[in-house]
Amino acid sequence: MASAEEKVEEFYKAQLDELNIRHYGKTEEINSSITKALKEADSKSGGSGNNYPDIQLLLQNSTRRDIPVMIEAKGTKNKLEKLSKDGDIELISKGKNPHSVVQQYAVNGALHYGLAILDEGTYSEVIVIGINGWELKDGWVSNPELKAYYISKKNGKVPKEIPDFDFSQMKSENIDSLYNMIDRLLLTDKELESLKRDKEELLEQSIKSIHQRIYDDSAIKNLLSTNDKLYFFCGLIMAGLTTEGVKPLEVTDFYSNDDEIDNDGKKILNRTNSFLQKKKCPSDKIEMVNNYLKPVFEKRDLWKPVNGESVIKAVYKQVKEEILPLLESNIHLDFTGKILNSLNDWVLIDNDKKNDVVLTPRFVTNLMARIARTNKDSFVWDTCMGSSGFLVSAMELMIDDAKSTIKDNTVLDNKIKNIKQNQLLGIEILGNIYILAVLNMILMGDGSSQIICGDSHKEAPDFMKSHNFPANVFLLNPPYSAPGKGLNFVDEALSKMETGYGAVLIQENAGSGQGEAYAQHILKENTLLASIHMPADLFNGKSSVQTAIYLFKVNRAHEVDDMVTFIDFSNDGYARQNRKKSTQKVNLRNVDHALERYDEIVAICLGKKPKTDYYTEVNGLVIKDTITINGDDWTYNQHKKIDTTPTEEDFKKTVADYLAWKVSAILKGEVQWDE
Repeated sequence: MASAEEKVEEFYKAQLDELNIRHYGKTEEINSSITKALKEADSKSGGSGNNYPDIQLLLQNSTRRDIPVMIEAKGTKNKLEKLSKDGDIELISKGKNPHSVVQQYAVNGALHYGLAILDEGTYSEVIVIGINGWELKDGWVSNPELKAYYISKKNGKVPKEIPDFDFSQMKSENIDSLYNMIDRLLLTDKELESLKRDKEELLEQSIKSIHQRIYDDSAIKNLLSTNDKLYFFCGLIMAGLTTEGVKPLEVTDFYSNDDEIDNDGKKILNRTNSFLQKKKCPSDKIEMVNNYLKPVFEKRDLWKPVNGESVIKAVYKQVKEEILPLLESNIHLDFTGKILNSLNDWVLIDNDKKNDVVLTPRFVTNLMARIARTNKDSFVWDTCMGSSGFLVSAMELMIDDAKSTIKDNTVLDNKIKNIKQNQLLGIEILGNIYILAVLNMILMGDGSSQIICGDSHKEAPDFMKSHNFPANVFLLNPPYSAPGKGLNFVDEALSKMETGYGAVLIQENAGSGQGEAYAQHILKENTLLASIHMPADLFNGKSSVQTAIYLFKVNRAHEVDDMVTFIDFSNDGYARQNRKKSTQKVNLRNVDHALERYDEIVAICLGKKPKTDYYTEVNGLVIKDTITINGDDWTYNQHKKIDTTPTEEDFKKTVADYLAWKVSAILKGEVQWDE
């Protein structure tokens, strides 16, 4: 007698036949790429072995856009799908058999197959469907159920449920409508932020793991300086990234030859050149990158074979498996900043004697770009750009705004191109950090056109004279060892802007009297709108100074009766731990609605109604007050009002403390009852 699972499969195959929808069985081959994907992926038990979806389809719409469909059947109650407590489809379960969830649940098993197809690379989207039923009547399934999800690389491989799905939507006359519907299944802002956070955590773990490997190998550790490690990472990544018109570089392409001319180091340098040229980088940038990379990859100890394999090949294998998939996921990550911070965990960046080189976390760069009102028409600049984290966040906001407001695809494409090529300006004085910024912006689709290596005090005026760059958004985390704790950069930049806003993450006491004359001069030409007291452990031990974000409106002198919004953001919802070892988990966790808290700060700074109320004037975490024009009272704590009036609770606590002391003293024989 056939099992319920077999009957479920028969039931839905009959539906497909009735709808004239071509379908394939477990062992039938749709095409070689799908067969390859299912064959090479781990089996549902986690080991080697083929994967056999119960039903397979290949949809095609009127524009010949192909989408594979993987269907898995079950025949047991409550086995349609298994979700985590956060509502995600589980792929790994707790217990002795971590793979049991994809074996026992229909949707979870189908997702396993779908992700295998996306990982193979031929297809960028897939539909997965779980089908189930457990009651039979006259040999027929009487309670069939199904659930369908759309998964795409553009959505970071996050499954999006297709609402009210049934197989009739796959009929030829309905297929275009189905495609139109799934194209609208985009990630929400919260899902996108969560996905970025997850990918950043994976990226940070992978970078730490690779660096730990280098750190533990005394031969490599002594061979590479800190700067060399930066270039080593960057070269491997640029060589491995997918480049149009060039076959992706596989691990098997490295032969570990012991030859001065034909070796693994030369292969990296050649492929990096190809990558930069395909990205249409200017010749001067290509020459600069080559000058940094060449001395590293020409080191014999890196390319010579040891037990048949070079160090370059061994480390590239890990980069290929762990890092490149994250960077090619359509999710913009400041990965070069992660490299910078990983190296900073072990040793100060060369020529950073004052510990001024520190990554501004992405959620902070995003916050600052938002409160500075960055949109598609902004001209954004950063005169101490580091690895370009601020520009990455700004570009992302600008492109998102363009996509949401421009409907004509040709106009949109031209606008995005203009944003990347003409509306961003970054200046960095440290050459070893500058190469990270160039790579970061190239990966964003090449926003490196106006990324300058040099002293911003000289380069900015020259650039302003020779280019039409009407800067109206200024984002900065300056070196705190600079004059005025870094306010000299702020004063200089704001003086060159006619309109817009500036958001600065800076040592907080720059605004409480240690900003020298710069603070007072800034107020003569600009209005302080907000002062945000940041978490003390914002940089996870890489910098121990207390910071604040100061938000300015440009080219309007601050008046004594202007109200400033002061916010205590010391609790931002994240928990941090400063840990070096790559075997330990990442050091940032969302423990108390961090995403919502950051949204609330943005709303407060923009004068909008917040959706949450973590920070209010009632609980004292928001204060609206005036400042002097002396530039020495910008901090939250200087405006915090401390109520010294005793309360009934204060009285009760005092009495309780006294009685506790007296009982203890009597028991010790120190006093008598009647004393």
